[in-house]
Amino acid sequence: MTETTELERRASAFAADGGRENWDGAASSGHLVTGELDLSHNVILYLDDITVSFDGFRALNKLSLTIDAGELRCIIGPNGAGKTTMMDVITGKTRPDEGKAFFGQTIDLTRMTEPQIAHAGIGRKFQKPTIFEKHTAFENLELAMKADKRVRRSLFASLFDDERDRIAEVLKQIRLDKDADRSAGLLSHGQKQWLEIGMLLMQEPRLLLLDEPVAGMTDDETERTAELFVSLAGKHSLVVVEHDMAFVEALGGKVTVLCEGSVLAEGDLATVQADPRVIEVYLGR
Repeated sequence: MTETTELERRASAFAADGGRENWDGAASSGHLVTGELDLSHNVILYLDDITVSFDGFRALNKLSLTIDAGELRCIIGPNGAGKTTMMDVITGKTRPDEGKAFFGQTIDLTRMTEPQIAHAGIGRKFQKPTIFEKHTAFENLELAMKADKRVRRSLFASLFDDERDRIAEVLKQIRLDKDADRSAGLLSHGQKQWLEIGMLLMQEPRLLLLDEPVAGMTDDETERTAELFVSLAGKHSLVVVEHDMAFVEALGGKVTVLCEGSVLAEGDLATVQADPRVIEVYLGR
């Protein structure tokens, strides 16, 4: 396999290649409702009584949660609380044993594949950044650019002006505009995290799931990441799983505490930190 072919394969995978065809096919078979994302009730994510068991262990136990459109929500909790499993359910990696999961009012996530869900507008970032280290920051965003793969031009064909403008906009947004031509492998850890977030933004997601995004960052990078997330809220909805309480405080949004697969407490950070149950199972450890 040539390097170009491999790059095209990886870029297609990142951008949920085949998602449009699978999405259309699922729609035609009646598995989900087609059309624009329905935010008529201002709720972008709706989980109701989600239960997931692994070999008798309940990773999620009747978990119910709603995320508003444009909201920045932090999810905290002890190890084993179900945070990763929750994101796996939302992105289609894990099927719930029971319960409902809807994107907007009509899109049933439990009946969709991972590529379909990505194409519908849900992006996920794992803890470790996945970028193309031998290519520049600009090229990474180009590889991730949302496009219909049935009509996409060759990977290295000339970009249209509006595509270049979009990449330049995202580079500035993630504070890598001065490093656009720098190889991604030479970026700092924090910059690599920002680059992957930029790659997700090129997919134009409505909902972003971010798993411990500031792990390993310097204090300055953590502060800049908080500023980035706050700037994204409103245009995007963000669900941030994090253990760094200073970072959670900087984000300033609503906090949900998970424990043993269900919601233990919700509210602003000060409220949940003062909750005796949260202190006992999480903050007091």
